[in-house]
Amino acid sequence: MKGSVAIIGAGPGGLVAARWLLSQGFEPTIFEQGPMLGGQWTGLSGRSGVWPTMHTNTSRILTAFSDLENTGSVSHPSAGNILDYLNRYADKFELAPRMRLHTNVDRLSRAGTGWLVDHSSGTEIFDRVVVASGRFHSPAIPPVPGLETFSGSEGVSSTYDYKEPGRYRGKRVLVAGCAVSALEIAADLAQLGAEVVLTQRRQRYVLPKFAAGVPSDHRIFTRYGVLASEMLAPAEIDRQLKEIVVEAGGSPEQYGAPAPNPSLFAAGVTLSQHYLPLVAEGRITVRPWMDSVAGDTVTFAGGSSADFDGIVFGTGFDLNLPFLSDDIRATLDVDEVHLDADRYTFHPDLPGLAFVGMWDQSGGYFVPLELQARWIAYTWGGAVPALYDIEQQPTIEAYRARRGTSQKTRMNLAAITFARAAGVEPHVENWPGLRRALLFGPLAPSCFRLEGTDALPDAAERFSRESAEFGAITSNDLTQREQKYWALVERAGGGRTDS
Repeated sequence: MKGSVAIIGAGPGGLVAARWLLSQGFEPTIFEQGPMLGGQWTGLSGRSGVWPTMHTNTSRILTAFSDLENTGSVSHPSAGNILDYLNRYADKFELAPRMRLHTNVDRLSRAGTGWLVDHSSGTEIFDRVVVASGRFHSPAIPPVPGLETFSGSEGVSSTYDYKEPGRYRGKRVLVAGCAVSALEIAADLAQLGAEVVLTQRRQRYVLPKFAAGVPSDHRIFTRYGVLASEMLAPAEIDRQLKEIVVEAGGSPEQYGAPAPNPSLFAAGVTLSQHYLPLVAEGRITVRPWMDSVAGDTVTFAGGSSADFDGIVFGTGFDLNLPFLSDDIRATLDVDEVHLDADRYTFHPDLPGLAFVGMWDQSGGYFVPLELQARWIAYTWGGAVPALYDIEQQPTIEAYRARRGTSQKTRMNLAAITFARAAGVEPHVENWPGLRRALLFGPLAPSCFRLEGTDALPDAAERFSRESAEFGAITSNDLTQREQKYWALVERAGGGRTDS
């Protein structure tokens, strides 16, 4: 064996990290503070932001790992389905004996060339550590003057704690935020029979999860999108993405919501199936951001006000890693938003330490989580060359230069970044029969088993089948739009698809 590895967290990131570290000859031990594996997908109060009626905002094909398909007829599975999937994944790779449930990691610090893990059952030294404790556990509640005085019967809470929807039936509820949890819970409340108002700082574009029979993540999170972002001007990428989003779901002002910024990059985009139709029906009212709160009365920018029984914030999460020693925190310069690391994973001054899932993105996490885990395992196991400090430092410096601006990334950008680092990004020209699927189809996990370490002989057949699901990619002929888009990339960079 190549050494011991402590993995902090038994959610999807911790499980997939353990699976790939095992494949490279390491001995992983998974520490989980809760009573069961699954992380967010457990639905447990205080440990999960999943609510009872929640379904994934990504398709079942992209909410899976490459070694275990998430089969079934449902396009967007329930949280219970995903928890069952993670248990089956853990069973397949015999991960349960490696878990220490009910074991909280109190402190992680250096110990010579190893790592000291202080936990609720004792203290141990490991050769390496993977931090996979989750990015979305500490709700960020922005300051609002007078919020502490709110006296509505249902109080102030976060979408993270939305576990009893029934308590809001017939009540006046203000939902704050414009990200996926805010829009999905606003829709949930409206359909439940609550009187719902949504307050937001800006209007985002809203992409339905399912449009024209195809999951939207099969259309928007593509390999083409990454190649285009490398070759074309940002304004052209903005235009193309907006074209796809508006064609699929219209523009918010068509439904009676405020008009967003003409630039999709400036406005942002959120996946939600029912939110805009409910706005159009008058079952959700949209207001500007809050100016102040006094008792049960909320005053909005512009001077209008209304009384509410409850306020639910869906305004994002702070990065919270309380177990890191002061030394590690200082090296990473950790704050509520940022963590300095080469592609969110390694720091040259912390050899033997890696992070999984600590970036903020649009789209599903399962595919990039697996690719990040493979990069870690392959780097430590020697399947891909180890990085030198001089290679890592520029990416960290570039990240630091963007501090203070939005660093939310898209699922396809994260996936391709990790796939390239792990040496498993397929060369499109090697697969002429899959050309359209590889460029404009979904980034299904099977496409990252076509080439490189751990390539599978049936990967091409699986990827072809998964790309054709829901009638998305049923031929290898590019549509007129795809031809037009790809011609722009070819003119800009010679059709380069192998970087």
